[in-house]
Formats: sequence, C-alpha cells, structure tokens
Amino acid sequence: MITTALRSLPVLTLLAAPLSAHEFWLRPATHFAAPDDTVEFALRVGMDFQGEPRPFTCELVTAFNHFTASGRSDEYSRVPATAVEPSTLSLPLAGSGTHLLAVDTIAKSITLEAEKFNDYLREDGLDRVLRLRAERGQEKSPGRELYRRCVKTLVRVGESSDTTYATRTGQRLEIVPRADPFATRPGGSLGFTVFFDDQPLAGALVRAWHRQGDKLTELPARTAADGTVAFTLPFAGDWMISVVHMVPLADAPGYDWQSYWGNLTFAIPTP
Repeated sequence: MITTALRSLPVLTLLAAPLSAHEFWLRPATHFAAPDDTVEFALRVGMDFQGEPRPFTCELVTAFNHFTASGRSDEYSRVPATAVEPSTLSLPLAGSGTHLLAVDTIAKSITLEAEKFNDYLREDGLDRVLRLRAERGQEKSPGRELYRRCVKTLVRVGESSDTTYATRTGQRLEIVPRADPFATRPGGSLGFTVFFDDQPLAGALVRAWHRQGDKLTELPARTAADGTVAFTLPFAGDWMISVVHMVPLADAPGYDWQSYWGNLTFAIPTP
C-alpha cells in the first residue's frame, strides 16, 4: 500500500535526527538542459528533501560516472582533490537525450547509543537488523556503523529522452526506474527496481519525496519479492527516491554494521 504524507515542516527539522539518518543526494542545477549546456552538480545532505551542501571532492567521492546512449564516461578526474568554492562540480552535457550521473562516496563511520540506533533502524525499515541485534543480545549495545552513499540523478538534454534511465551503473545499491521518468505525467505511476549486489532487493523500505516550498510529500512503500516498487507521483517537478540497506560486518574491527544509502533524483515535466 502506498501512503501519502503532506505536511508543513518546522525550520529546525535538520537537527532532529542523527547524521546517519540524513538523506544524501546528487542535485543538478536543472533536470532539463539544452544541448551542450554546462550543468552544475551539487551533493546535498539533509532531511525531508532539503539539505546542506557537501564539498564535491575526492575526500568524499570515490567514483563519478556519466552515462548516455553512447555509453559510459568516467568523470572522476574532474573531481577536485580538496574543497573549493563553490562546492559544486560543473559538467558539459553534449548530445541530446537522457544523461545519467552516478556518485559513490567513501565509507564514513558513526556510533549511536542503543536507543537512538534502534529508533533509526525502525525509521528506515531495517527490521532484519533489529531482529539480528535481538538474536545477538545487542539491542542494548551502541550501534557501530560504517555507511556509504550510492546516488544518481537524471538530466534530459534537449526535448527528447531515451532509455538511459534504465542503465545499470554497477553501484552496490541501486534504484533503477522501470519506465522513463521524463515521460511520466503528474498523477501517473512510476515503478522502480532496487538492486543490491546486482540482485533484486526484497522487503526494502523505499520513499519518494517531493517538496514545494514548505509542503513535503513523502510516499513510503516496500519492495516486492522481485525488488520492485511503484508510486503514484501526484506532482510535476523534482522528485527523490531513497532506500537504505544494512548488512553485518565481520572484518572491520570496531564496527558491526555496514549501511548503503541509495538515492535517485529526477524531475517530472510540467504538462
């Protein structure tokens, strides 16, 4: 079942949750560009589809790939070694059609006290991890976690899109549209498949996010056995799809869990 939550948000929402619970996404200056435009891309972290910029540097980013109908281009050499101003990366988008940009980040660490960690697991639908912690007698122990981000965005160049939206990037956790987001109309349904380690991920909590001013739309749904999920997206404009998956760690002293944060941003055209 798909549930719609539309609400006004307090200004200080970003301070209400631990850092690891913040979404992280790749934000283009526009999802609709003209051929040969240079588009700025920013990395954002925050909650409820509003966030703060993060430096687009090699200190954070481990991979930056650009996909079109012509194939893949490794753009990592464009990523600066250290922070510069502005904290964005500019990329020329040559050729009409759909452009898919994908970013992976380094592993970062966080330790949360037991109650906060358990609350975070519940919030992000990580029921299996809650059960494993209970089975291991860890439910009252701090949560010691490494986390990585696997994020993508889509940009349409020119007036026509193509099937690049469905390209598999090879990221560890990946959200793949099952139809063209740029061909979706407001109020239409759009499906996705979530993959982890190249296999469909069942039972994952996926959220679709849309913001217009202080009005937030959040749509939660679980993936089916084949890793698929679908949403009715009521509005034109920018959308974000997010998912979190966590696995036990056996070879990282000091940490018990590794989480992966998948994210996809795109826009539905205004009719």
